[in-house]
Amino acid sequence: MIRSAIALSAASLLSLPLLAGCGTGTLGGADTTSASATTGAGGGTGGNGAGSSASATSSGAGGHGGSAPTILPSPFDWTGIVSTGQSLSVGATGTPVVSVTQPYKNLMLSDASPDPKYDGQGDMLSLVPLTAPIRPPAGGGPGYPSNIAGETPSEGTSNQISALTLARGGFDTVSVASNVGESGQSISVIKKNGTGKAYAATLYEGAAIKALAAAQGKSFGYGAILLTHGETDANDANYAAEITQLQADYTADLKALTGQQQDIPMLISQQGTFPLDAGSFAQSTLAEWQLGVTLPGKFLCVGPKYQYEYSGDNVHLPAPQYRRLGEKYGEVYVRAILMKEPWAPLQPTSVSRSGAVITVDFHVPDPPLAWEDTMSPPHQEITKQWAAGKGFEVADSTGALTITSVAITGTSVAITLAAPPTGQNLTLSYALIQDKAGYSGGTDNGRRGQLRDSDAFLGYDAEAIACNVQMGSTSVIAATPGGLAARSRTDVVTGSSLAKGAVVMADAGDTLTLSQPWTGPSGVVMLGFHADQRNYAVQFSLPVP
Repeated sequence: MIRSAIALSAASLLSLPLLAGCGTGTLGGADTTSASATTGAGGGTGGNGAGSSASATSSGAGGHGGSAPTILPSPFDWTGIVSTGQSLSVGATGTPVVSVTQPYKNLMLSDASPDPKYDGQGDMLSLVPLTAPIRPPAGGGPGYPSNIAGETPSEGTSNQISALTLARGGFDTVSVASNVGESGQSISVIKKNGTGKAYAATLYEGAAIKALAAAQGKSFGYGAILLTHGETDANDANYAAEITQLQADYTADLKALTGQQQDIPMLISQQGTFPLDAGSFAQSTLAEWQLGVTLPGKFLCVGPKYQYEYSGDNVHLPAPQYRRLGEKYGEVYVRAILMKEPWAPLQPTSVSRSGAVITVDFHVPDPPLAWEDTMSPPHQEITKQWAAGKGFEVADSTGALTITSVAITGTSVAITLAAPPTGQNLTLSYALIQDKAGYSGGTDNGRRGQLRDSDAFLGYDAEAIACNVQMGSTSVIAATPGGLAARSRTDVVTGSSLAKGAVVMADAGDTLTLSQPWTGPSGVVMLGFHADQRNYAVQFSLPVP
């Protein structure tokens, strides 16, 4: 372990607004130690330091398929990644955690002072290896620093960035994760000058990290803001404007804090579980997609979350799925920011109609388009007019219109109706309307769809596990007790005698049920597991001409 003892005055925290009622404190020693990067499913070993030269490499483990463009190193020795939002941002139901060790060199802020911690009163702050939970859970908050409930997207994001830059550029990226979300709180709480602590906590942590970096002779700046939010604001008509202001405020204040020239994009995932009534659109869900279209560069929509496994409350995620979300944030961060790809999610680009056929064209990040048939189709209970739509929804002034079939051709989908529309205000939507009232995330009645691309990206969570298999059976059992503890429903599974595209359909501890049977001899075999990181179509609504 390398620990540099430092003693910094209160003035070194800069003159910034801290937490309400808090003053400045003295910083303790900075711990920049973490486990060395190791060769594995998430990426290979490589050189250290943000200043290492980058070169194009073939896509391997941790890649997204095809020949990779040149990857650029971060301009900072330590790159800050801020995560804000509400309960899904802080890991509600995300226990037991899965990120119990730090496989790279990523960091988080720690306070060794007596309680209350992280309040600016005699804090003894240092940087320690990033693991879950980022801070000791204290009931899930809502306010900083007792906001963390379990595994969050932060751990997966930082680790995925490191895995990709090592695998593709041969250099490490050291990030410092801050997580300031507040469970159940609206944008009015987490925004600048909001009623909560989230925004002030970001500046508090930023000032501390900058001082610790300076004491280590390291440069520090921010790379991105992660926003996992929108449930409370599902019906907020002003949500897009509020989020736009949040990104602008963060960019201005964090650039002033660090002195960096680089702007700070906001990465957003769509919320898909609120409102709870059947038949209505969520304005926040649409805004989270549309901001990436109207303000590219400032906002990067990474996609929806309807394809994830949800916890029993049908609102939150289990720990492996928070890691999965973090991996997607990390993949998009590397592709869009470090590789300078013109990133956009799987999203519509145009829509047209000829008689009873509506055709929608898509931007497809990683062709070809495909239906994910291991996911049960939506709209089988109430809005049965759309039962054949695989997530597509068509309505006009006369009501819901019956879809008879949907078909993929290249990068387009043709939606065939039972008859040409006769009403006004013809609208095509996708995965926006749930079939019954109540919490429905991850269920057949939730807002979901089956359209995806074929992204071959393997997250750093990919691993080979010894399993007992039986010829003709879809059940696999861990050869070592607890060997499948970190795996999750929806994981993609590979093996010599498994059909391509097999996924985990059910999880019962050491026993998993797959979508495809094992066709080889019975016995103990090595199976590959990784989170499904294919891009699923965004939730959208468009007028049809």
